[in-house]
Amino acid sequence: LTTVAYGMFGKTSNSNLNWYEAPDPRPDYYRYLPSYNTIENPSIAATQNNDWTTGNTDVTQIDWDALYNANYKNLYTVDDPNGAVGTNLIGNRSKYIVEEYRQDPRQFGLKVLYNADIKDNFYLSSGAHVEIYKSKNYKLMSDLLGGEFWVDVDQFAQRDFSDSLSAQNDLGNYNNIIDKGDVFGYNYDINVHTYDAFANLDWKSSKFDGFIGLNLSNTTFWRTGHMQNGRFPDASLGDSEKQNFFNYGVKGGLLFKLTGRHLISINGAYLTRAPLSRNAFISPKTRDHLVKNLESTEVLSGDINYTVRYPNLRARVTAFYSQINNQVWSRSFYHDEYNAFVNYVMTDVDQLFMGTEIGIEYTLASVWVLSGAFTTGDYIYSNRPKATITADNTQELIAEDRTIYLKNYDIGGMPQLAGTFGLKYNSSKYWFVGVNWNYFDRMNLGPNPDRRTEEAVSSFIVTDPQWDETLDITELDGGYTINLFGGKSWRLSSGKYLRLFVSVSNILNNTDFKTGGYEQLRYNPGEIGKFPPKYGYMYGLTYFGMVTYQF
Repeated sequence: LTTVAYGMFGKTSNSNLNWYEAPDPRPDYYRYLPSYNTIENPSIAATQNNDWTTGNTDVTQIDWDALYNANYKNLYTVDDPNGAVGTNLIGNRSKYIVEEYRQDPRQFGLKVLYNADIKDNFYLSSGAHVEIYKSKNYKLMSDLLGGEFWVDVDQFAQRDFSDSLSAQNDLGNYNNIIDKGDVFGYNYDINVHTYDAFANLDWKSSKFDGFIGLNLSNTTFWRTGHMQNGRFPDASLGDSEKQNFFNYGVKGGLLFKLTGRHLISINGAYLTRAPLSRNAFISPKTRDHLVKNLESTEVLSGDINYTVRYPNLRARVTAFYSQINNQVWSRSFYHDEYNAFVNYVMTDVDQLFMGTEIGIEYTLASVWVLSGAFTTGDYIYSNRPKATITADNTQELIAEDRTIYLKNYDIGGMPQLAGTFGLKYNSSKYWFVGVNWNYFDRMNLGPNPDRRTEEAVSSFIVTDPQWDETLDITELDGGYTINLFGGKSWRLSSGKYLRLFVSVSNILNNTDFKTGGYEQLRYNPGEIGKFPPKYGYMYGLTYFGMVTYQF
């Protein structure tokens, strides 16, 4: 019997620019890019294109001086600051700020494990697990950029509503004056309680091994709001209704020992799991409204493996299959057709992952090791999900049960073909050095679901170029990297060791390799290039070093 208690806490922060009644400061804002002027102002587009290709920092970088100057000159009077009716505050109100999106998780758990030999090579392993998770989510003022204060109101709500209360992000702090380090905008917790138990039965024999397993779990989650939002005063403060999901899973596998060096194994599993709490709420920053008809996700998976084991050669070939059904996909973005910031939720999202993997390692003359791995597969959407679109600030239902034609589209965001080849030298004097060549291909950007609808192409015919521009996937070219690594170990005395490890990645400094990205959710059906994809590129040459002392 083994009992394990654990705890984890931390902080995650992502910074972002925000602005109030001011021009967008981002260099890649669509109106500042060549694609915006290509048709109507080609000469301006040519100049902009030259600025970007030559790296003109006046165009490609944020003009921080301009942001500070705008804040220095913005003398402003705030009525009823911090709810003090009849008073006012005069000072430089920041037009531009740097804010932090904070997520501070806390996780505590208890595991009890029990293992027993039953008889005749049968073994039982079982256990129970309790986990309490809380994620504190809020926005923090990082830098006023030369201004004296920020007012915690929603400028889009000021545009959409005639009353001043609707624009308040926290009705408990009317016209809340924000200084550096203050929490503002939103403040809520996501609570998740999980209870599960499992039992596995393993058996072994001279010709085959096997196992079967069962898992039962219950997941409860809810939102706790710490601000009363002016747009949703009855759905933002306090605890939401608790959501409960009972789930189960079964798994099994067999290992056939053809000989001592040739093995075949087959594994399979079917399980259900609770929807992710971060996708369950339509817009958790402002309210506790849930995605309609939430259900558990279903997973069916299996694999078959052939393994070879010799003193100098180890290899394995695997074929795998995984079908994940009934998922939720949720995003928020500005929708040009509706002239509104919207919450876009897809339900009944099914995905299929299937492919093969090959791994091999060969030792030559006891000091040289050749290794290689290769994988190829198809990772696709396997059905046509349904989408619901609501206005973020009003919860107005814009579209419901819209069919998304994603079936057979690549999921994107990952290579569907990858390989690596390595060579390593192990010295008898306790040092080693090696090199790896890595290749990635068949990469696509994740598709924007709203572009794969009848509505997106309703104004075109099949022969129009806009038809294919709207529906085609965005493909990326393949690429490779070369990495070096090495290390050494020293035995000091009485079981004490000093170890050094060093690695250098992408030694060719290949920074033109696009490793991923995404199609912008905001798009113009008649001019897809106006909101071009965002790409991520391979880091240049990077290095890492580590020294460890064992005693």
